[in-house]
Amino acid sequence: MTERPVLYLVVCAAGPAEHIDELVDLLIADGWRVCMIVSPTAAPWLDRAALQDKTGYLVRVEWRMPGDPEPHPPADVVLAAPVTFNTVTKWALGINDTLALGVLNESLGAGLPILAFPHVKAELAAHPAYAAHLAVLRGAGVVVTKGKVLNPTDEMDRWAMVVEALRLLRPA
Repeated sequence: MTERPVLYLVVCAAGPAEHIDELVDLLIADGWRVCMIVSPTAAPWLDRAALQDKTGYLVRVEWRMPGDPEPHPPADVVLAAPVTFNTVTKWALGINDTLALGVLNESLGAGLPILAFPHVKAELAAHPAYAAHLAVLRGAGVVVTKGKVLNPTDEMDRWAMVVEALRLLRPA
């Protein structure tokens, strides 16, 4: 029996993050080992201890100290959901000032499959730099969804598109 694939779930501070436990349950049920990396702004929104109990892995917010062991196994796939305007912009520019951005930047450089679900206010999405930053990420191979797909009218389907998209990226 092969081990379940490892998914790094990068969570930023946008409304859907308040329901990330629902996504974690779906991902685990779908056969993923979920390792969470959370932006510093999103961290206070989440019950990190409960999420750690669900996943079996430390919910990381901060960098580890030199010489400390890596608390997560290597990723097979990376999911950024929700990902904010701030993170998209910094990621496209290669800024590495949080662990969440560090994981996204390293994963991009390593050529890992990455799926990003932006959750951005219309006013920020209209910023002239935003479309160019999305284009940079897409050009580098990141699969970036269009629109605010994490805000469906039916709350039960909030994460359905995420799970389905990940099935297409699952390693063989």
